[in-house]
Amino acid sequence: MTASPHPLVLKGRQAFQAGDVSGALSLCGMRLNEAPTDGHALELKAVIQTSRGDVRGAEVTLRLAIDHDPASDWALNDLTQLLHNNGQALAAEIAAREALIQRPEDPQAHLQLAVILGEKDDLPAAEFHSRRALDLAGPHPQILVTLGLCLYRQGRIDDALSALLEAHRLQPDQAQVLAHISRAYEARRDMADAYIWLERAEAQGRKTGESFTLQRALYLRHADQPKQALDLIESTPDTLAPPAMLERSVLLDKLGRHDEAMQGFVTAKARLAQDMGVRYEAVRVAHEFAALTDFFTAERMQNLPKATVRQGPQPIFILGFPRSGSTMIEQMLDAHPHVSAGGELPFVAEWQKLIADLLPGAKPYPERLAQMQAADLHHVAGVLRDYYLDRAESYGLLGEGKTFFTDRMPLNDVHLPLIRLAFPQSTVIRMVRHPLDVALSMLSHNLTHGYHCGYKIETIIAHRVAMQALNTHYDAVLGYPALILRYEDFVAEQKGHTLRVLGHIGLGFHEATLRFHTHRRHAPTPTFTQVSRPLNDRSIGRWKAYERFFVPFMDEIGPVIEALGYRL
Repeated sequence: MTASPHPLVLKGRQAFQAGDVSGALSLCGMRLNEAPTDGHALELKAVIQTSRGDVRGAEVTLRLAIDHDPASDWALNDLTQLLHNNGQALAAEIAAREALIQRPEDPQAHLQLAVILGEKDDLPAAEFHSRRALDLAGPHPQILVTLGLCLYRQGRIDDALSALLEAHRLQPDQAQVLAHISRAYEARRDMADAYIWLERAEAQGRKTGESFTLQRALYLRHADQPKQALDLIESTPDTLAPPAMLERSVLLDKLGRHDEAMQGFVTAKARLAQDMGVRYEAVRVAHEFAALTDFFTAERMQNLPKATVRQGPQPIFILGFPRSGSTMIEQMLDAHPHVSAGGELPFVAEWQKLIADLLPGAKPYPERLAQMQAADLHHVAGVLRDYYLDRAESYGLLGEGKTFFTDRMPLNDVHLPLIRLAFPQSTVIRMVRHPLDVALSMLSHNLTHGYHCGYKIETIIAHRVAMQALNTHYDAVLGYPALILRYEDFVAEQKGHTLRVLGHIGLGFHEATLRFHTHRRHAPTPTFTQVSRPLNDRSIGRWKAYERFFVPFMDEIGPVIEALGYRL
C-alpha cells in the first residue's frame, strides 16, 4: 500500500464520513479504474460495501486486495472478520489460518484465530494464540478477555480471573468485563464477590444500555430462589430474548407451573433454533446410521486391524446422551489421584477427516475403512491412536502422575467402532438415564449435540430411538461391551457403583471419589452447580409432571424405555 492515499481516495473518505455513500463509491471507482491495485482505494471500497450489507461484494474486493498483496494486514484481517460476522465459520477459519501464514507476527491474526478456535471448543489452541497475541501486542483488554474466557471454559478459574482482572484494570468501564469477572467468582463458589462484581456490571450497564438481568436471575436460581429470579425476569420491560425465555421456563418448572414451563421450553427452543439457523436432519441421520450398521458387522470388526497400546495415560470414554450424568461420573473420576478430566474432547470426531486423508479410494466413511485390511494399511489404526493421544498431549492431559484421562464427549457412541479399533483395551462407560428425564432436560438447555436434535421434543425422541438401535447393534458386534451405568442406580447406591466403576477401570478405591461435589475443579458445563452439591435424587422422575406432553410419543419411545429397564 502506498505511503499516502490518492486525492480521490481522500475525497471518497470524506464523502463516506459525510454520509454520501454513493458519492464515496463513485470516487473510489474512479481511482480503481486508473489504479486497480491501489490498496487504499480497495480498502475504502470494502468498507463501503460492508456498510451497505454487500457481503459478497466486500469479500470479492478483499480477496482482490489479497491477490495484489498477499501480506496485506488490513485485507487479511478484514476478510476473516467479514466471514466470521456473517456466519461463514469454515471460510473464516481458512482465512484466519492464511492470515497467520502470511503474517505470523501479527497479533490481530493470532487473536482472530484464537476466537475461531475457541468457538470450535479447541480451547488449548485458542489459549496458545491468545497468549501469542499478548506476546506480540502487549497487555490489551480485548486479548485478555479472549484469553480469560478461554481459560474459564477450560475450568481454570484462577487463571481466568487473573486475565479478566487485568483487562478490567486496563479498561475499567467495560460492563461485560465486569460481568465476566462476576461469573469467574461464581465458578470459584465465592458468591459474595460474584454479587459485588455483578452490581458493578449492572451500574455500568445502566450507562451503556446493557442488561445483566439474566445473570442475576441465574445466581438466584442457583441459590434456590426461583421465585425471586422469576419475578426479576418478568419485571424486565423489554421483550425477552430466547436465552431469557428459556431461563424463565426453567424457573416456572421449579415453581411447579408445568404447563407454562413446557410452552416456554417449546417456544424458546424454536426461537433459538431459528436464530442459530439449525435443524435436525432426520433423513441424513437415518442414512448415516444405516451405513454404520451395514458396515460394522462382527466379521468386519474381526478382520479390521487394531492398534496396540501406547505407553502413557490412557483415555476413559464416557458415552451417552447429553444430560445423562456423564459430568457427574467425570467429576467422580477426576477426584481420583490417578485420573484427570478431559471434558468434551473433539478428537474422535476428527478421525473421519484423517481417515479420508490416509486411506485410498473414493468411497465415503465408513466403507473406506475396508482398505485397512490391506497389509500396507494395517498401521492406520495406530495412526488414529497416535493422533488422538498427540491431541490429548496438546491439551495437557498426558502429564506425569496420571494413569487415565476422561473423554466425555456426548454421543461419541456413534463412533464406538473406531474407538475400539484405536483403543481396543480402553474402558468405555455408557451413561444411561430415563429417556424422558433426558428429553425434558435437553429441552430445558441449549445443546447442539446429536445433530441439533435438542430443539424439539419429537427430534429428541427420534434421535434417542435411533441411538438405541445403533448401540444395540454395536453391543452385538463389537465383542467387548461398554460398562452400562444407570444414573438412577448411581444416585441410589453411590459407593457401590463407584467401586464398580473404579474396579472396571482397574483403579483402587479412593475416599475423595465419594465427595466429588467438594472437588475444586470447575466443570465447564451447564450442570456445574449440580455437581458441586451433594448427590440427590431431585431430578429423578421429573418427567412425570409432563407425562401428558409425552403421550403422543410413547409408541415410539416406549420400547427404548423398557429395553433400558425403566417403567412406563
